[in-house]
Amino acid sequence: MDLAEIARVMRRRWYVMLPGLLLTGVLAAAIIVVLPLKYQSQATVELLNSQKATVPFDGNPFLSTQTSLTGMADSLGRNLDSDAAKADLASRGVTDTYNAMIADNAQAPLMWLSVTGTDQAKVLAEDTTLTAYAAERLQQFQTQQNVPADAVIRIVTIVAPQSPVAQTKTRIEYTVLAGLVGLALSLAATFFVEARRRPRREDEEAGAEEADEANTPDSAIGPGSNSSEAGPAGAGPAAPLRPERETARIPAPPGPAAAAIPVPEPETQPDPEAGLAPESPTVQLAVLPPSGTAPAPVKQRSSWFG
Repeated sequence: MDLAEIARVMRRRWYVMLPGLLLTGVLAAAIIVVLPLKYQSQATVELLNSQKATVPFDGNPFLSTQTSLTGMADSLGRNLDSDAAKADLASRGVTDTYNAMIADNAQAPLMWLSVTGTDQAKVLAEDTTLTAYAAERLQQFQTQQNVPADAVIRIVTIVAPQSPVAQTKTRIEYTVLAGLVGLALSLAATFFVEARRRPRREDEEAGAEEADEANTPDSAIGPGSNSSEAGPAGAGPAAPLRPERETARIPAPPGPAAAAIPVPEPETQPDPEAGLAPESPTVQLAVLPPSGTAPAPVKQRSSWFG
């Protein structure tokens, strides 16, 4: 089945295809209305080395980054995702979804702290709270381990919490999915109805053809009909009579040509006066004698010898 056939079926069964497309549009609109638009705010922080470790670099912490700082950033992210941290943040007003992870393709101990929600102002405030809470948790880790003050790892905000940005990817994905599913179901229903109605339509066409043949007038049958018979005087032209049975006359196939039968030419008697010889010999037949007499002998002579 090619595209032209699909278009013909859709045009022929528009009363099935059109309601399906309308329902698909309503479903897509409902998804846009029901599914709320979400916003996301994100902050970027970096872990810095201790003051004691930056002495060889003239106290510049950005010159003394070490691999151990990346490990500490991973540990801090996992702690922020724990149930205890979620409960503590919820008590501080962070009720939307948040995430703490190492920044992608980072060449330093950078972390992303993001919050996603439906209220822009609330999302921005929650992201600010999450950034401050991450610094507190890092300090608590080192306090529990009795780390000297000059050896404490510090945290600094590289990118402050940004204004929330609308996240339309999820809504678009669900809307496209609903449209594809609705279109597929509409096409399936259209071809299902076409498959169910096609045999019935063929039967109706066959019945219509038989009815047309039954109602065909005798004048359309041919010269073999009896429509030329006249009715009684004053009654107008007689109604054409339809023969009960029509016999097709098929000409006989040409047979082999009849063999030519030679016809003997009549014999000519020689003319003695002319002295001409006949072209062909002649035979004289005997004459039967009358009854009661003996038959005379038959004398046969050839015209060649006179």
